[in-house]
Amino acid sequence: MTASLEQLRRCHFAVDLGAARTRVYVKGAGLVVDQPSAAAVNTRTGALIAVGEFAEKMTGRTPDYIRIVRPVSGGTVVDIELAQRMLRQLLGDKVRRSLRRKPRLRAAVCTPHDADPLARRAAIETLVGLGARRVELVDTLIAAAVGCGLPVEQPEATMIMVCGAHATQVAVLSLGSIVAAERIPVGGEAVDHATVQHLRHVHELMLPSQSVRPLQLALFGNGTTPNGPSSTEIHGRDVATGLARSVQIDTAAVRNAIQTPLTAVLDGISKVLRDCPPDLVADLVDRGIMMVGGSALLPGFDQMLRQATGMAVHIAERPDICAVQGLGIMLEGGIEQPAPDPQAG
Repeated sequence: MTASLEQLRRCHFAVDLGAARTRVYVKGAGLVVDQPSAAAVNTRTGALIAVGEFAEKMTGRTPDYIRIVRPVSGGTVVDIELAQRMLRQLLGDKVRRSLRRKPRLRAAVCTPHDADPLARRAAIETLVGLGARRVELVDTLIAAAVGCGLPVEQPEATMIMVCGAHATQVAVLSLGSIVAAERIPVGGEAVDHATVQHLRHVHELMLPSQSVRPLQLALFGNGTTPNGPSSTEIHGRDVATGLARSVQIDTAAVRNAIQTPLTAVLDGISKVLRDCPPDLVADLVDRGIMMVGGSALLPGFDQMLRQATGMAVHIAERPDICAVQGLGIMLEGGIEQPAPDPQAG
């Protein structure tokens, strides 16, 4: 499933199509797109009104005939045509013109480790629609490991956890290949949903969707400390009356509410370690787990993993862009040739 390094060196641009954000790396130019994977569509005419940040800001604030659509779900393109239109607008005319001048345009794209043939085909067709003559598939786990500087090509174990919006992928790598991996259908959005449901059931308060993450940061501090203030005041809409209302929220109660979905992540880590040879597990005692992905910054998540596993847990310097950074490094030929993936389909 992961293309060889020689194939990737021939690519002109790479795309990380995520459920939360879309990122594009152009060879020689670097990261040119880092925007939310959202598009605002006029349902009457089919016209694309806005994409990226502007479309994200419109969420929950549009009239009936404007719909906010996310063409990517769970790492899989679910609407190929809309994904192509979104990418065209995000790239802009200047970048698209420069790519069209490339002879036999080649592209690379990240796909989840357990992506089925239909998901792979959807990713390929999305980039073919942008003019790519050939599309290389790169496992998200390997791309992210390269992007955060893990020595994936060495004969020793490294453990990486890609925390996405819809799912969390955990893997142990050695010699440039995946030894054991697990995909857990729990991501940042599940934690956000647990927070919203807690407020609705306990305090009868509806919170605006774009206020969930700022609330979590306010409750738990800046995300680097396990504990924040004991309580905080938040504003939302009363479920019964529909009027604006403020309530005092207890930090410990919210922390307990979001730990329920995160327990599934611990089960996934345990399964990956059980599937690994003892020698590789021994390597991980000192090396620990590297967290990447936008949801790696969930407040208190790393502390919970340390307490539950007894292992060192590290967050990458820029966890949100590790996958596309890894694609860029491979496009520019910055690592040695990896061994072929034994699980490649």
